[in-house]
Parts: sequence; structure tokens; C-alpha cells
Amino acid sequence: MHGAWHGAWCWEKLTAVLEADGWRTRAIDLPSAGGRAGMHDDAQAVLGELELIDGPVVVVAHSYGGIPVSQAAAEAGNVSRIVYLTAFQLDVGESLLGFAGAPVPPEPGDFEPMPNDPIAMFYGDAPRSEAEEAAKRLVPQSTKSFWDVLTKAAWHTVPSTYIICEGDQALPAQAQQVLAERSGAVHRIAGDHSPFLSKPAELAALLAKVALDLG
Repeated sequence: MHGAWHGAWCWEKLTAVLEADGWRTRAIDLPSAGGRAGMHDDAQAVLGELELIDGPVVVVAHSYGGIPVSQAAAEAGNVSRIVYLTAFQLDVGESLLGFAGAPVPPEPGDFEPMPNDPIAMFYGDAPRSEAEEAAKRLVPQSTKSFWDVLTKAAWHTVPSTYIICEGDQALPAQAQQVLAERSGAVHRIAGDHSPFLSKPAELAALLAKVALDLG
């Protein structure tokens, strides 16, 4: 599941590689990106999609997407593993704002402002033309999604893997390391916040290894 300000479009390069290798993939747009929906609305969207899939599913969650995935996968019966890709692997009672140490307002506003320099923050290793195109596709992100707290955390019962992106400028590697301690297995990529754009072949190979080895 995609991160804040993004959409299902961000997975296109990665899914093309995975599907060429014989994997079946699905991606959805989370309603908090471009709308006023909260994290629990996103979780319901994820859960609804999971309920349409037969057999075991490996769910890949990027950045903010880790939060609704943790909530939704706790209610799904077909998730064999969650892969947290430089993602917020939060626990019950935590929110994105709370984990980041930011003040949580008594009532959330409408939208989180766009990053001032999304290319540097998200796409530092991607080809410049692709980074510019991706930045143009970003949309406002619901503040409520950053404010809502988890009531369930699937990684307590569902196996999880964390992928640390060592050159990440959005979620620093030090913070990722703290989150990764909650996962059963940890891998590393020497890259930016969005390896699905900058290193799709490398990421696809790693995800295939995780799915096959379940580690």
C-alpha cells in the first residue's frame, strides 16, 4: 500500500517487473490521499481488497501505508506476511504524529501540506525526469490519517519483514531501525525513500526472496 500524498500509480514500475517474473500483484488508492478520510477508512479499503483475494497474500506497505496495513491485516485471515518498506510499523495506541514526536491537535485540520522539495525527500536516486513526473502526481494528504491511532497491530500475530532504505530523506534510517526491531526479519537497500521508482528490479528481487523464503 502506498504512502502519504501518493497513489497506486507509484507501484507501476515495480509491479511491471514482478508481473514479468510471474507474480500476481494488486494495488489500490487509499482514500486519505486526495480526500479527508482517516487512517481507519484506509484500513477498511485495504481490508476490503484483501477479502477479494483467495489464498495467502504478502502485503507490501510503504511509509504511511504501514499504519492502515497493520490495522487491516489484523482482521484479515489470508495475510501470510507484511513487508514494511521504510514504513511506520506502529503499535496499538500509536499514531504517525505521535511516533514522530509532533504535537497532536485536539481536532485535525483538513490536509497535511505538501513537502517543500518532494524530489529531494522522496526520489533522490530516481532519474530526474521520472522524479519530476512523480512529484507532479502527488495530492494533498488528510491530516486525520496522521492523527488516528491504531487499535490493532497485525505484526504481533502475522510474520513481518522490514526493509530499511539507508539513504531515505523522509523517514531517516535511525527511525527505521527503531521500527524494524518490531519485525521478525530485516533487509537493507542502499537507496532513497522510493526504491519502487529508483531501484524497481532490486526491490522486486528482494520482495520475491522474502515471499519465497518468508523471511
